[in-house]
Amino acid sequence: MPGRILIVDDERSMCELIQTDLRLRGFTPCYCTSADEALQTLQGAEFDVVLTDVRMPGTSGLQLCQQVATNRPDLPVIVMTAFGSLETAVGAIRVGAYDFVTKPIELDLLALIVARAVRHRQLQEQIQLLRRAVQQRAGTAEMIGDSPAMQSLYDQLARLADSETSVLITGESGTGKELVARAILAQSRRSSGAFVAVNCAALPEMLLESELFGHTRGAFTDARADRQGLLLQAHGGTLLLDEIGEMPLAMQAKLLRALEERKVRPVGGDRDVPFDVRLLSATNRDLEVAVEEQRFREDLYFRINVIQVDVPPLRARETDVLLLARHFLQQFALRSGKNVTGLADTVAPRLLAYSWPGNVRELRNVIERAVALTRYDKIVVEDLPEKIRDFRASQVVLGSDDPTELVSLEEVERRYILHVLNAAADNKTTAARILGLDRKTLYRKLKHYGVEEADLNGS
Repeated sequence: MPGRILIVDDERSMCELIQTDLRLRGFTPCYCTSADEALQTLQGAEFDVVLTDVRMPGTSGLQLCQQVATNRPDLPVIVMTAFGSLETAVGAIRVGAYDFVTKPIELDLLALIVARAVRHRQLQEQIQLLRRAVQQRAGTAEMIGDSPAMQSLYDQLARLADSETSVLITGESGTGKELVARAILAQSRRSSGAFVAVNCAALPEMLLESELFGHTRGAFTDARADRQGLLLQAHGGTLLLDEIGEMPLAMQAKLLRALEERKVRPVGGDRDVPFDVRLLSATNRDLEVAVEEQRFREDLYFRINVIQVDVPPLRARETDVLLLARHFLQQFALRSGKNVTGLADTVAPRLLAYSWPGNVRELRNVIERAVALTRYDKIVVEDLPEKIRDFRASQVVLGSDDPTELVSLEEVERRYILHVLNAAADNKTTAARILGLDRKTLYRKLKHYGVEEADLNGS
C-alpha cells in the first residue's frame, strides 16, 4: 500500500534510517530536520502521514502535531518519543496525534503503524468522496433531465460544491433557476445553514431595503418593532436574490456597500451589524446590456458574477421534454386522484415539436391542465392547449424568384435577427449564442437597425 510519509526529526541519521526502511517497504518518504521546515513543506506538497519526534529545538513535535490537527485534520500524525511514559502518550493524543511510538524505534512495528495510518487516511478520503456524491445526488434530485445540456449543468454544479464564491444564475423565465440555487446550497458546506430567498421584482424600493437590511422601531410609519433583515436571517447560510436585474439603482448601491463591507445597517439604525452569507443571484435579464444601458451598476455586476451558471431553456433539452412530461403527469395524477397512466402515442410528437417559450414552467402547467381535463386513462391530443395542437415551426422566407420582391443583404440580416429573437422569446443572450455573436455586437446591430422592444414583441 503506497503512501507519502513526511519524517520530522532533528537527528538527520534517524531520519535517513527511517526513510531507507520505509522506502524498501514501498512507501514514498522524505524528511525535514525541524518542525518549522516541516510546516513549510506541508504548504507545498501533499502527504498521507506525518511522523514526528517530540523533542526538537524550537517548535516541538507536539506543537507541530497541534498545528497539523488544526489546519489539516485529515492528515494523521504519528509521534515518536524516547520518553515512553503514559503522560507523554496522553499529551500527544490530546493535541490530535493519530498514534505514538517509543524510541528506540522498532522498524517493523513502525511500518505497521504507518501502514495503518495511511489506510486510515485513504478510507477517510473515500468516505468524503461518497459523502460528496450523496450530497450532489441529493442536491440535483429534484432536477429532471439527462440531456447533454443538463449533464453539463450537473457537472458545473458539482464543481461548485467546495466553493464559497458568489454565483449568478442566468436563464429564461421558467427554466428553474431557484431549483438550481437550492442544488448549489445542498452541495455546499452551508447545506445545514439557512436558505433565504427574496424576489427583488416583487417589492418596491423602500420595502426591499427594509426586507434585506431590516429596520428599527419607528423607522417609518408601520415599523412598530425592530425587524431583522434577510441578510442577517441568512447569517451562516445562503441568500438568493431572485430577479436581481429588477433592483432599483439606488438600492443596488446600498447592496454593493453591504456586500463589500460584510456589514448591514438596518433602516433607521445607527450601527452596523456584521453578517456572513454566501450570495446567489438569479435573473432572466441580460445584465451586460443592462450595464451598457446604465440600468445596472457595473461594480455590482462584477461583485455578484464571480461564477455564472446558465440554465438551459427547454428547447435546448429536447430529450428531456417527454421525461419531464411523464414526471409531471405522475405528480398531478397522484395529487388529483385520477387514474391517468401516460401519454397517447399522438401526444409525444406535438410536445416535441413545440418551442416551449415558457420553458419547464409552461410544460408543467400544460400537463396539469391536461390531467385535469382528460376523460381517459391517457392524455390525448385534444387535452392539449390549441397553440400546442396547431403549432408549426415558423420559417423565414428570404426571397422569391421575383426580382421585385428581393431585398438587400442587410434587410435579410435584420429579418433573421428578429426571427431568432422571437424564437428565443426576446432573450438576447440566447439569440446571440444562436447567431454566433457576442451580446455587445447583437446589441449594436439592434441599435443600427433601430429595433425597439415593441419591434421585438411584434416581430
